[in-house]
Amino acid sequence: MDGLEGKSEVAGNYKRKLNYGDLSLRVLALALTLVAAIVLGVGKQTKVVPLKIIQTLPPVNVAVSAKWQYSSAFVFNVVSNAIACSYAAISLLLLLADKNGNKGLAMLILLLDLAMVALLFSANGAAGAVGLVGYQGNSHVQWRKVCDVFGEFCSHVAVAVVLSLLGSLAFFLLVALAAMRILKKAN
Repeated sequence: MDGLEGKSEVAGNYKRKLNYGDLSLRVLALALTLVAAIVLGVGKQTKVVPLKIIQTLPPVNVAVSAKWQYSSAFVFNVVSNAIACSYAAISLLLLLADKNGNKGLAMLILLLDLAMVALLFSANGAAGAVGLVGYQGNSHVQWRKVCDVFGEFCSHVAVAVVLSLLGSLAFFLLVALAAMRILKKAN
């Protein structure tokens, strides 16, 4: 990481290292969580599905929609990505504005990065589980597959979960790099 650090002049002779690797990862996490929230947030598909009420009557065609708002797991995923994106933007601004290398601020950002990892991993797990049930169904409880009907919506969900997972990995790398720096200073 030494090649990714620059020096910036601050008040007198004190020089604080600006870690461009961390800034790059933070921008990447911001972009990935923003795009994940948007991709799932715009996901909507409406299909006309034949519904057979009584065996002797012909099926009735009913328009059925799939939206992210209909599943609490998808709502959790969109909101979690929006929170992580907002936090990434705020933390990026705070790190750029911190001229003194405030250790308290660095520790707060480290802890909040860790909280973003936990938040995003749980949101991805929830959305991934519901998406998998939509893709495969569950014959034990008679839940049918829905991705064969709502393929476009399921694609939105899959892309959003992958992007969100990559964003959570970017936050995880931020935590790991901070832990390595702390360990390096301790030795």
